[in-house]
Amino acid sequence: MFHIDKFEFNTTTSSQVSQLRHDKNNVGLNWPIVYVINNDEEAYVGETVNASRRIDQHLQVEQRQKLTEIRIISDGNFNKSVALDLESFLIKYMASDGKYILQNGNSGIHDHEYFNKHEYRDEFRKIWNKLKKLGVVNNTLDEIENSEIFKYSPYKSLGDEQTDAVIRILRLLAENNNKEMTMIVRGGAGTGKTIVAVFLMKYLADINDPKWLDSSQFNDEAEMTDVFDVFMSDNIKNIKKIGLVVPQKSLQSSLRDVFKNVRLLDKKMVLTPAEVVDDFKKTGKPFDLLIVDEAHRLRCRYRGNVSHHPTIINRNKYLGLDEKMGTELDWIMLCSRNQILFRDELQTVRPCDLREEEFMGILKDKYREPKAQMALDTQWRCLGGSDYINYMRDILSCCAKGFREIKNYDLKLYKNCHQMFEDIKKKNDEMGLCRMAAGFAWPWDRKNTDAYTINIQGHQYRWNRVYDNWITTPTAPEEIGCIHTLQGYDLNYAGIIIGNDLKYDSKSQKIISDKTNYFDGLGKAGVADNPEALKDYLCNIYLTLLTRGIRGTYIYVCDDALREYMSQFFEIVE
Repeated sequence: MFHIDKFEFNTTTSSQVSQLRHDKNNVGLNWPIVYVINNDEEAYVGETVNASRRIDQHLQVEQRQKLTEIRIISDGNFNKSVALDLESFLIKYMASDGKYILQNGNSGIHDHEYFNKHEYRDEFRKIWNKLKKLGVVNNTLDEIENSEIFKYSPYKSLGDEQTDAVIRILRLLAENNNKEMTMIVRGGAGTGKTIVAVFLMKYLADINDPKWLDSSQFNDEAEMTDVFDVFMSDNIKNIKKIGLVVPQKSLQSSLRDVFKNVRLLDKKMVLTPAEVVDDFKKTGKPFDLLIVDEAHRLRCRYRGNVSHHPTIINRNKYLGLDEKMGTELDWIMLCSRNQILFRDELQTVRPCDLREEEFMGILKDKYREPKAQMALDTQWRCLGGSDYINYMRDILSCCAKGFREIKNYDLKLYKNCHQMFEDIKKKNDEMGLCRMAAGFAWPWDRKNTDAYTINIQGHQYRWNRVYDNWITTPTAPEEIGCIHTLQGYDLNYAGIIIGNDLKYDSKSQKIISDKTNYFDGLGKAGVADNPEALKDYLCNIYLTLLTRGIRGTYIYVCDDALREYMSQFFEIVE
């Protein structure tokens, strides 16, 4: 049975806490506990085996002195590992709850394994519910888990593979001695590229804060030491001007919402490629480090329907680039000393997106070889894991050898699109964050976004009426999202409509493209007369959409022959 004891936070608190006992345990002096210190606006979460001494230590820290109350969370079944896990749990969820801005850094947030770990998760949920009743937190865990702030929080626990990537990046930054350096991190959909990028932004902001090392005095219990602290060097601290570049408009808005609620981060740190150049032009100072998420969406001018874009021409001129050949990757390289580029070749969805060979050629021929290239392979989004991702890839490339059961994943092919839409709405009522999406196989009326331009089996549907944060808008469950609203996002369930832009040729037994049914002007500019190249882009789009669902994906296929081909690979809903 857990206990939550509240005290005022002042110079008399440690003496009071030293007398705290539960179940014959001296909770205040010699027992693993978790604590929350807060005032009306800020909070700090920690764990210790000596609460009384830890309180005295915190009172020596300037930023803690303005906090006014503390709650001690204890349980007779707690051990050190449980306390560490509960600490990470509370930090992760409280950071996204919105009640407080956390004073915590994010270097100690790890996914600790220990004996019978799963048995404590119900206890953690009960502790959270009690904290909600006490007014310490505002939202339920389910509400938080469905929020974009939670999904992209810099306080998310890192997996081993992600941790290894962060350690390697920090080591290279520390050892590079202020020389210019480029690193590439590759990873498919759902491998946590954005999480690593946001984690690094928070971590680097923390170590450049003079108050960050206030906690390093707590080494007596080794609670603030972790694998990252060894890399605290003056070289890393010299990386002060940092930015997170996000080429995709909808994801920019979500990440800006995250940054404005995190201490030492600012929504102005989330930049478009154009804003990077504008800042350089205004300040005359390059960024010390630019972290580029979705780097596969960096554009070129010489291919695709952006050749006339005046902003691209003007920025190329300013940077001394050829007006036509200058790219957004050039902008990043010329306006920063160090770069970390997160990329997935299979998510290039428009001809103006830089292809892999172009991307690497620009780096090697004009700037420098990447200092390091690393990969993220573990699937974090989809409960079907890599088996599901590979299965979808094989089906779209006509390489699948037969039906494959995907465990722990709800995967169905519908013959009735409206029934799929209704089932997705039911799932949304049950758990939230379930949405419909489709390829750009119907026109989108920019002048009348209320228009029902999608017609399938006698039913009419409406596209997403906005781009920014579409999935969180009240009308989203009644609309159909496109690739540009969903790339980079997670859904609990996704209902995906494969339109007539993709068809199946029964004679050649291959998937083919149909440009007459593809309505993204920028998406087919330059490849409209190259059916194979267009098909590759369309397959990338659909693979990206088909990998949005965490718990399940429902599919409807418009083309009869393609539906017949795909029917052999899925459970069918008549």
